[in-house]
Amino acid sequence: MAKGTSAAALQPPAHSNEIKVSFPQDHVMLLTFNRPKSLNAVTPTMTEDIKAVLDWFDEEPSLWIVIITGEGRAFCAGADLIEWNKRQAGGGAEEDQRRIIRDLDGFASISRRYTSSKPIIAAVNGGAYGGGVEIILNCDLVIASDEAMLALPEVKRGVVAVQGGMPRLSRIAGHQLASEMLLLGRPITAKDAATRFGFVNKVVPKTEVLSTALAWAAEIAQNSPDAVQSTKRALLLATRNGSVEDAVVAHVNSKESKRAFTSDNIQEGLRAFTEKRKPAWKNPAKL
Repeated sequence: MAKGTSAAALQPPAHSNEIKVSFPQDHVMLLTFNRPKSLNAVTPTMTEDIKAVLDWFDEEPSLWIVIITGEGRAFCAGADLIEWNKRQAGGGAEEDQRRIIRDLDGFASISRRYTSSKPIIAAVNGGAYGGGVEIILNCDLVIASDEAMLALPEVKRGVVAVQGGMPRLSRIAGHQLASEMLLLGRPITAKDAATRFGFVNKVVPKTEVLSTALAWAAEIAQNSPDAVQSTKRALLLATRNGSVEDAVVAHVNSKESKRAFTSDNIQEGLRAFTEKRKPAWKNPAKL
């Protein structure tokens, strides 16, 4: 496994105290929503901070995986409805619609983020509602507390889960189960999210959520980062191409695939196999 840049040497963009950024182990960034008194409801400042940090993360070769979690008893309560109400009262509906189309990364700069080929792990430490669930639905792996309740309750407040949640849930769970969650607005347990709806990978005791996410990140980091990122790009392309053949061709033509085929890491992986040793991966070249 490649040695990562030391945590002390990593310099993420300046940000407010509404998020926290740390580097708990080699190649891993931990991004924590940090408005516990507001159940980590997302503000415009938070969104700007998250976008800046995740854009920087995508360009930092020594960071291969990001874990997203929440401070306190909630993962994320979604949008700040008090602020939303102020915008509505001020006639901001049309601007809200334009912003949704304009901001391609979606809610909290995560729910529709497509450009990143690095794995995103959600460590769901507590409740997730509205946009918080839309964030989860766009993560690659989801570890959830057995105490977490998850809901898309937008219809109960006269709003709609427009930031990617509806099509993603429909594809993952199927039309009827997606309708159950979206039209009733009823909370579900993390266990149901895993066994019925299919968007949680593993349910663990609350005290084990972050440690499990870190263990999974460490396991990913044992693999070639070029191969991992190429594989994630293939999965993302599969959601945008109608046929298997179209997805295969799009993936082979992708920057991540071309890098994986020509990288030092493909040679190292094959050489290590023939020499019966563990591979020593390098940080990927910048795309």
